Amino acid sequence: MKSALIFFYKKSNRYSYNALIGALEKYFQLSGIDIFIPSNEQNLLQILKNISNNYKLIILTISFFTTQVFETIELIKKVKFLNIKNLKLIAGGPHPTGEPERTLKIGFDFVLVGEGEITFPEAIIKIINNESIPQIIYPQNKIDLNDFFPLPRLKIKKFGPIEITRGCPFFCNFCQTSRIFGGKVRHRSIENILDIIKYLKKENRTDIRFITPNAFAYGSKNGREINFKAIEILLKEIKNILKDDGRIFFGSFPSEVRPEHVNEDTVSIIKKYCSNDNIVIGAQSGSEKILKLSNRQHGVKDIFNAVKITKKFGLTPNVDFIFGLPGEDENDIIETLNVMRELITLGARIHAHTFMPLPQTPYKKSPPGKISKLFYNEFKHDIPDGIIFGNYIQQEKLAEKIYNYFNS
Repeated sequence: MKSALIFFYKKSNRYSYNALIGALEKYFQLSGIDIFIPSNEQNLLQILKNISNNYKLIILTISFFTTQVFETIELIKKVKFLNIKNLKLIAGGPHPTGEPERTLKIGFDFVLVGEGEITFPEAIIKIINNESIPQIIYPQNKIDLNDFFPLPRLKIKKFGPIEITRGCPFFCNFCQTSRIFGGKVRHRSIENILDIIKYLKKENRTDIRFITPNAFAYGSKNGREINFKAIEILLKEIKNILKDDGRIFFGSFPSEVRPEHVNEDTVSIIKKYCSNDNIVIGAQSGSEKILKLSNRQHGVKDIFNAVKITKKFGLTPNVDFIFGLPGEDENDIIETLNVMRELITLGARIHAHTFMPLPQTPYKKSPPGKISKLFYNEFKHDIPDGIIFGNYIQQEKLAEKIYNYFNS
């Protein structure tokens, strides 16, 4: 009998799965395994019921963020209730990476920590062959992005943005990225990216987007200095391949840029080669004190400069702010609201978030973020117009639950 491998392919986790599926196909032809890719809980549970007696082994993989930990706990309870004897559960992603022991206690059999392009296929092969492996599987080395084609080339075709950089040198106190991928930046080569673009064009997938902690750090040796030449060559060569048959989006969702890297040269490159109508700028606070406490390593002046230059080139600045960062008092709130008000006057939109403690970060045990009444009093007329947007209200409620979870 064959084995079955199930990817719980939720929209919010699909980028991770695209990389893992491609890595899996790099290792073997999948001839001895059937793949199922349910996209919601109902489909997942139905598939498990339908196939429980048809395979010698069923492996269910779930990747999740800390924001998804509670729904994952409930899902695993439902999966366990089915009482499938030949089922193995594997967890991966940001939350399991930061909380591997507690993830096992949720009910998983194995946890993959950190980058999974190598450890995931190895684990799958060993589990299928009934070989012994540890419950918590750690990566041995940081991977070279060029070694892994981010798109499946064989049976399964799932497409998404191209990951061009891993690692971040800034180690912001609220962010898990540097802790998962390290402080040294690793870039996918231009040649490798262009090979991917050619593949995508053959598949008629010509809206090109990128995954990177900071788009303007592409090609930089340290992630702090800008490599203008690398960015322009990359975008120019992609444009030459696509010609008029596609669009390039750089520095916009699902990526962002740091404010101190926004200048006339970087934005002019975007205007020349890309189809963006916006740039996502990570500001996070309008208080110099909070920026320093959070280890952001830029100032409020950089935020204003980034917004002004973005508008000068006819693009909309979508500026990220986080409410309730640790150490924030009423003076910091007032300073941030003043900055937000002025940025809106300059033509920016505010993408609002509420601080949530995350594993591995210095702020893991910090109190959850709260949205000040001053914010609602100040901007109650702007929120319906889309000038301020985001899931900050839902995040405030979730932050409280996460805080209690970490401190229980």
